[in-house]
Amino acid sequence: MVYPQGLLDALAREPGKPAFEHGPRVVGRGETLELIGRFTAALRGAGLGPGDGVGIATGVTPEGWAVQIAAQVLGCRAVGVRPGLPAAHLREVVADLAAVVVDEQGESPELRATGAEILPIGPSLPAYEEPVPQGRPEDIGWVVFTSGSTGVPKGVAFSFAALGARGPEYRGPAGWDVGDAYRRFLLFGTLTSAVMVMHLEACLLAGGTAVIPAALPDFPWVLPRLDITAALMTVPRLYQVLDVLRGENVDLSGLRALTVAGSPVAPGLMAEAFERIGPGLQQGYGQTETGKLTILTAEDVARHPSALGSVGRPLVSVEVREDSEVYVRTPTAFAGYWNNPDLTASVLRDGWVRTQDVGRLDAEGFLHLTGRARDVVIVNAIIHYAGPIERALASGAGVDQAYVVGAPDERTGEAMHAFLVASPGGSPDFGELRALVAAELGDAAVPATFRVIDSVPVAASGKPAKAALLSLL
Repeated sequence: MVYPQGLLDALAREPGKPAFEHGPRVVGRGETLELIGRFTAALRGAGLGPGDGVGIATGVTPEGWAVQIAAQVLGCRAVGVRPGLPAAHLREVVADLAAVVVDEQGESPELRATGAEILPIGPSLPAYEEPVPQGRPEDIGWVVFTSGSTGVPKGVAFSFAALGARGPEYRGPAGWDVGDAYRRFLLFGTLTSAVMVMHLEACLLAGGTAVIPAALPDFPWVLPRLDITAALMTVPRLYQVLDVLRGENVDLSGLRALTVAGSPVAPGLMAEAFERIGPGLQQGYGQTETGKLTILTAEDVARHPSALGSVGRPLVSVEVREDSEVYVRTPTAFAGYWNNPDLTASVLRDGWVRTQDVGRLDAEGFLHLTGRARDVVIVNAIIHYAGPIERALASGAGVDQAYVVGAPDERTGEAMHAFLVASPGGSPDFGELRALVAAELGDAAVPATFRVIDSVPVAASGKPAKAALLSLL
């Protein structure tokens, strides 16, 4: 069975059951299947077929997801076009696409300026065409572009075989009732998020309903108000939820799978979160390149208190080995970075993915992360590589050297801090430097603080001792 046949079959089994709630609008599973079939006919009518790249620039809507599935039905390479990309990154993402499908939320002058062929989602669609998957297992069916914090967005490419292997991935620990957990999944943010789309598909495969709030979700109150049983949460949002729960009672007893992920969680914070939110909370660890790898539950910690400092046990389908860094093997792993064989070779080795995280498995099988083999800072669940930010800062007027380090932050998980050595007679302008980084790498890459220092501390190896800079904060 070639992806997305499993999803099509799941929608067809109970056509009258809700697939999406979009504000006051309810879209049944049969109606969703109808949308996929009509979008399939529309894309085929536009001349698109196997191997073509199709950009998806839409809001979080049933139509936005349905058109992505329709592209994959035709054997196309679906590519999410994230809103708010810097112009250079946007051109990189759409460079080899045959067309970009847009709705009112995805339409923008910046996108049209790239010269890409635009296919707007109009008020009418062609007649239904039965969606029959045309892709081959080894073909690339989905490319997820990262934030571009390395200077150029990385396209994480998944084969149709890997996409089809995702079904069981989020079933969690043994005995976990995925149907009950995903009865009502909170869908928000963007459909260019790999983790959000993967959880959405887990919900639909389990017979659940994806609930799209009418406005930005107001955590934690949105959860009981919409009877949410499953949702995703970054560490900064977890801090916000705990702030509320420390002062008032919010009934979260209906939660079955509230997954917090994206950046490190301090053990003390995780213990408090398990206590205040309850057994529905779980910590997940994974990467865009792999999908979810481990889960830590309240039950795990109750049975094995030392597990609190871990990111949980690997899922059944995941193999983990330690070789100075953590390597993983899973059927859901990516096929490589789009048009970047050198980078692919540095991360994907004989079927194993190099996570670039340092860690160990304990006697009970829990994975403890102890460091990183890459110079990154994770802010609001987005990975930012320090090197490109440092190079951008060092190109600014009055700057001789620039160093970026990360430190724990209650609101963003981690925060970036820039330390600058001024050029002789120079005086760095922090406002200009902020604008410079934002123009090259996006607003999210701008450090939270800037400080001028006389010189950078040096380690015994002769390299900059970035850890010593943290003492200056």
